[in-house]
Amino acid sequence: MPKRIGRAPASRALAAVVAFLTLTLSVAFSSAANADDLEDRKAAIEAEKQKVQQDYEYLGEDIAETVAKLNIYKGQLPAAQQQLADAEGRVDSAAGKVSALNERVALAQNTHETITAQIEKDREDIAATEKAIGQIASQAYKNGGVPSTLSLMFGAKGADSLTDSLGMAEQALKGQNAAVEKLSQQNANNVNSEARLSAVAEEISKLKAQAEEALKAEQSARDAAAAEKQKVDDLVAQTTAMNQELEAQKPKLQSQMASLEKESAQVTADIAEKQRIQLEEHRKREQARIDEANRAAAEEAARNNRPAPPAQTVPQPGSPSSFGLRHPVIGSPVSSGFGWRGTPEGTIDFFGNGGYLHSGIDFAANCGTPVYAPAAGHVWRADQGQGEMIGTGNRIVLNHGVVKGNALATNYYHLSGFTVSVNQWVEQGQLIGYVGNTGNSQGCHLHFETVLNGNLVDPMGLL
Repeated sequence: MPKRIGRAPASRALAAVVAFLTLTLSVAFSSAANADDLEDRKAAIEAEKQKVQQDYEYLGEDIAETVAKLNIYKGQLPAAQQQLADAEGRVDSAAGKVSALNERVALAQNTHETITAQIEKDREDIAATEKAIGQIASQAYKNGGVPSTLSLMFGAKGADSLTDSLGMAEQALKGQNAAVEKLSQQNANNVNSEARLSAVAEEISKLKAQAEEALKAEQSARDAAAAEKQKVDDLVAQTTAMNQELEAQKPKLQSQMASLEKESAQVTADIAEKQRIQLEEHRKREQARIDEANRAAAEEAARNNRPAPPAQTVPQPGSPSSFGLRHPVIGSPVSSGFGWRGTPEGTIDFFGNGGYLHSGIDFAANCGTPVYAPAAGHVWRADQGQGEMIGTGNRIVLNHGVVKGNALATNYYHLSGFTVSVNQWVEQGQLIGYVGNTGNSQGCHLHFETVLNGNLVDPMGLL
């Protein structure tokens, strides 16, 4: 029998907390969730609750539901935290993109300002060049135009005068040509700068549009991250509240556990004492038989003047499989195995043990399923549990005696009824009772235990 707690009515405080947790759960699942989603989540909680009750039979339905929700929320928390980390990563990426685009916009605007300043300077230079050309043309006009070579020659009063006139004319033409060439280059540069300015302006416009979209994406990522953080915060708050609720239940659970610990220990101790007596009587009988055999062998040897043969000794116990146990129910799977059960979510310390021993195996059988004797034996107990603290419910204990030096008894709990009585002999395969849901049970099943030589052992090793 596991160290379990019988079902007891939930306190008003517990009922209020469970109601609050249920309401919180519904809100946390989001108002946008449709009915199917809510039904799926309710089904998930119910399935988890049943698993919790199979693993921790001592828990009442109310606390099992709280533990189930706690398990589900804690199971969801890592994924929610990862989603939050992913969302925060997207925020960082979006912010980086916005920053990079802003830098590109700033660079393009600086280029735009530089080109604009260059264009303004070019315009000033063009104006100055045009002014210089105008002055040259005006001076030529005042002087009757640039003189021809012939007029310069006839107008000269000597070699030196002619040379001077020609030099002046050449210089004037050179100056005018240079000014015109410079003006042409300045105009070309200005056209090129205007084209570059137009391209930069277009780039700035595109970059600003991209930056605006990136900013929207960043805000969207921040909103998503905030939503994911809220989910994580909600899960943390809910798991904290449920942990606190389970923590508050410790005194009641510990009190119930203490009673059941005492009850379970007493049942096993009673069986162990009976088996101790059985084994002691078996050993004495075996020893008497061996002694008699040794005495007879010695007398026979003496009568025949032969050395006495080596003395026989009581053989060591053989394999417990010699009992040849069959399954007590037919076609029903094992829903919970034998072994240590850790404390659910570390909230109930079980007197510092950190868990408890599930001292048998559970067969998932419907109420009313026949239970058969797995081996022949005497009925040691066939009774009904008394009071709400009796976790076994209707129970049977069969004594299978001693086989090859091993004493075996089998226990059957939570029965709906039994068909045998104390001290009755039953054969292997004989009907002894029916699967039920009595005592500390949250659903129809058979709890089956094997006590070998005074110790609870895994029934699967004997079946």
